[in-house]
Amino acid sequence: MAASIPHLDECLSPHWEMRQQDHVKLVWHEPFEGVRRVRALAWTCDCRAVVYELLQSGGQAFIRKTTQTEPTPKVEETHRWSIEEARRAWHALLLGEMR
Repeated sequence: MAASIPHLDECLSPHWEMRQQDHVKLVWHEPFEGVRRVRALAWTCDCRAVVYELLQSGGQAFIRKTTQTEPTPKVEETHRWSIEEARRAWHALLLGEMR
């Protein structure tokens, strides 16, 4: 029996909520070039123009924002937090409480 192929409109990754009126504004920076090994802990669906990733590197974590523009995507990152702080920020971002 062949495995069923999901429809294109069935997203597997979470979507971020629209930002709340009183949201906390994150400061976005150019990507830090010194990071060699990065592990993705979580990510949002790439069906939207902006994709977020929660990344870990060297005992710290940060959020990467990729705006899918042509011809080259724009990539920005937050500062580094402890993994616990970054997970809290990640959940707030998904709920629209941070952006």
